[in-house]
Amino acid sequence: MNTNNPITEDDIANFLSNTPEFFERHSEVLASVQLTSPHGNRAVSLQERQAEMLREKIKALEHRIMDMVRHGTENVVTADRLHRWTRDLLNAHEPRTLPWQIINELHTQFMVPQTAIKVWDCDPAYAEEGYAQAVSDDVKALATSLHAPYCGLNSGFEAANWLNDARAAVSIALVPLRPAADAPAFGLLVLASPDAQRYHADMGTDFLERIAELASAALSRLRAA
Repeated sequence: MNTNNPITEDDIANFLSNTPEFFERHSEVLASVQLTSPHGNRAVSLQERQAEMLREKIKALEHRIMDMVRHGTENVVTADRLHRWTRDLLNAHEPRTLPWQIINELHTQFMVPQTAIKVWDCDPAYAEEGYAQAVSDDVKALATSLHAPYCGLNSGFEAANWLNDARAAVSIALVPLRPAADAPAFGLLVLASPDAQRYHADMGTDFLERIAELASAALSRLRAA
């Protein structure tokens, strides 16, 4: 035996992988191998351990399929809610009430705990509406700087003060409203929750971007010519 180059576990693994007929010639080896079960300290045969591993893989696949079905169902429900919300915006006859309709239906259709909205550069006919007042230049600059909705913890954003209870706004989404992707913002939609994980930095914003596009299109009726 060459002690300078001892046989390693990798050598044994490679030999067994490349010489499957070894187990045909030495079938008693398979029968004699005993492993520790992950479900206790009892010893199990190699075949039984392989069966356990297969059952675990099947169970993991079942969980993945269940998750896919659940997510698919949730997506259908969300799409249906978005359809109803869009339909109601299209059916609105009075532009003056559109901002309130947008946030009220986001609250009811999508179960958003708190919502708020501000719109600037409105036609003078709507200048006295609450949603067209008390918007600072800092908020306008922030909205324009957002190229995608901000989602995360509420770190004292000025726009959070538009909510009924800013102290309960633990996580927040700031959704800029603009007429085109490269245009300055003319409004800001605020969604808030007491749940710190409802709006977080790692979440996808595709749905919020669709909401912004639809709301922006509807609110174009308020803007000054």
